Amino acid sequence: MDTPHYPSEVFWSDEDEGFIALAPDLPGCSAFGATREEAERELQDAILAWIASALSVGNQIPAPSRP
Repeated sequence: MDTPHYPSEVFWSDEDEGFIALAPDLPGCSAFGATREEAERELQDAILAWIASALSVGNQIPAPSRP
């Protein structure tokens, strides 16, 4: 399954000592990585899991926002 193109935000977390990637359009959808690139890759898996979970309980999937 292709990952929909949701915007993401990536930032460094001193507390976690790594990068956190968020998909703001999908509440609670985030991922961690030791590098910015790893966090982005992990976020793609998190997006797919978020969508699968929402579909399994009948929730609507928001469309990706545009700038």
